[in-house]
Amino acid sequence: MSASLRLAYGRAHLDVVLPIPADIIEPKFVPGLPDEQSAVIHALRNPIGAKPLRQWINPGRKICIIFTDVTRPTPNERIIPWLLGELEALQVPDEQIVLVNGVGTHRGNTSEELARMLTRDVVDRYRVVNHQPEKELVQVGSTSYGTPILMNQLVVESDVRIVTGFIEPHFFAGFSGGPKGIMPATAGLKTVMKNHSGINLASPKATFGILDGNPIWEEMRDFALQVGPSFLLNVTLNDRRAITGVFAGDLIEAHRVGCEFVKNMAMYPVKTPYDIVITTNSGYPLDQNLYQAIKGISAAARIVKKGGTIIIASECSDGV
Repeated sequence: MSASLRLAYGRAHLDVVLPIPADIIEPKFVPGLPDEQSAVIHALRNPIGAKPLRQWINPGRKICIIFTDVTRPTPNERIIPWLLGELEALQVPDEQIVLVNGVGTHRGNTSEELARMLTRDVVDRYRVVNHQPEKELVQVGSTSYGTPILMNQLVVESDVRIVTGFIEPHFFAGFSGGPKGIMPATAGLKTVMKNHSGINLASPKATFGILDGNPIWEEMRDFALQVGPSFLLNVTLNDRRAITGVFAGDLIEAHRVGCEFVKNMAMYPVKTPYDIVITTNSGYPLDQNLYQAIKGISAAARIVKKGGTIIIASECSDGV
């Protein structure tokens, strides 16, 4: 018997025929919400562990919206215009809003990429900037080792921070989303390197699905909270980029609820490790380079036998 697979690869796919049967391990399919926009607006008005967004808004307050960069599949082109529409309904002037691309230490995104990510109307109407991990930073404290906690100046000096993004299991931070949308997304290079140190990465709790006791996530949380209160807008997605859940409100509490939702959808045990594991990095935009492809490799490493083989299909359109 043979097995046929369709692997996500770049903006298309690879069809693979194996000469032997194979187990297919994938997230449980959750259908998209019937009305995504209404779900987002409802979450903004009925948040988890926080006041509704409208109560964060006062005349003259500077608002910073942080969004994920081009390496993430967050449906920015949908949730950002909906969020801005809600702020417009609250009579917030355009000039009081800045959108910061939370690239972390990745490259900045081009104007064409930003227009695709956010829509042309958004980039033409609002101020949109790429975070720069070595420029325009301010210190908001120090680590227990004396390392300065450096953050994006626009993020720190804003009166209201709205952190957007999506939640999925993360290979060393436990889950994406939540405080990760501030640290490392808008942190300085020195601060990110301290958090991503070999000591932290070596912890057995620095892995998929673990927050408590994970030194990387706990530092991300603590560093993000040093900046001040932030309002979270995170979503979960299925493999079609349809929104399956919306989690808004307190940066930590709302994120926790979303993580439990994702854990039930995307994580479950296998009976025994495998000799060979074939994996992907979920196609574009996640498989743009080898650095990002490590995530797919790390997932496969959880279920491959010692001395076994991992094969990853990753287009690496940005190069190795």
